[in-house]
Amino acid sequence: MGDGRVMDELAATVTGFATTLRAAGVGADHERAQNLLKALGHLDVTSQADFYWAGRLTLCATPDDLPRYDRCFEAYFGGRRVTAGPASTTTVTRHTATGDGEQDDEGAAAPATASRTELLRHRDVARLTESERAEVHRMLSMLKNGRARRRSRRFEASHRGEMDQRRTIREALRKGEVARLLRRAHTTRPRRVVLFVDVSGSMAAYSETLLRYAHALVRSEPRATRVYSVGTRLTSITAELRHRDPGTALNEVSRTIPDWSGGTRLGEELREYLSRHSARGAIVVIASDGWERGDPELLGTQLARLSRQAYRVIWVNPHKGYEDYQPLTGGMRAALPYLDDLVAGHSLAAYAELSERLAHA
Repeated sequence: MGDGRVMDELAATVTGFATTLRAAGVGADHERAQNLLKALGHLDVTSQADFYWAGRLTLCATPDDLPRYDRCFEAYFGGRRVTAGPASTTTVTRHTATGDGEQDDEGAAAPATASRTELLRHRDVARLTESERAEVHRMLSMLKNGRARRRSRRFEASHRGEMDQRRTIREALRKGEVARLLRRAHTTRPRRVVLFVDVSGSMAAYSETLLRYAHALVRSEPRATRVYSVGTRLTSITAELRHRDPGTALNEVSRTIPDWSGGTRLGEELREYLSRHSARGAIVVIASDGWERGDPELLGTQLARLSRQAYRVIWVNPHKGYEDYQPLTGGMRAALPYLDDLVAGHSLAAYAELSERLAHA
């Protein structure tokens, strides 16, 4: 392999790893990634220990980043474990089965493994093996699920903002004079997200991954996230997703949802939701392929109501990840006029992009 190709592959590795770290909350910005590339130019890039310590020293911005860095390193580079200690004595071990079923304890080149992991981030979860899907689900749990914030009605003391007349007068009465004008500003709170997950038969290949993403959203903002399964019935599953362990949460969800792998009557279910709840000011996310068994006209009517209440309406369709996708189903055609975004939902990279949209809506 030529030097130019090696450097291109190394740059792709560093970029992908830095993206994963940022999704997990590590301050691995572009400048830090460039510093890592410069450092690796003076090191043995096939040495796991060199890569680990160079990345730890350049990509981490605060002490809080260190445990996140270690978790991401282990997940991204295929389960390698780094033994803590001086860089000169650090060892990195990888246990993988060889073709003969034996264990190989030698560290492989980081760029090759990282490139495979980067490919895994973009692959359709419906086409993954069980072990690959488990790896994607582990990485999914580490996504940084920030949330756009909105102004609340409450106020807090501030150096800027409008004058706080009540506090200013109270202080003047206490001191006998107006010594200064006190100010106040509105506090902020996370914008609410309402997520509808289609669990019908046509979405069976994606339902588990979507529910694991929903679990990550609920865990990040429990008070500002509501999740419902949609199929032939509308079922609230927020409480079940509040379990810390994703496996336990999904087991609870599976016992709660009565209509797995049925059809989809999203129009009727949105009507039921809007008759009981309000989506005012919320970001509404609908994860479905749009195969509506109910009346598409009813779906369009309810989405029109929903769009008037919600801050944004985002539709996540797994098939949107393919270049030749066309929204031709009756449900999608009815929904399109009332959507703010139509995004993909087929891969880890697509979920990372969705998290960015929720963080900056």
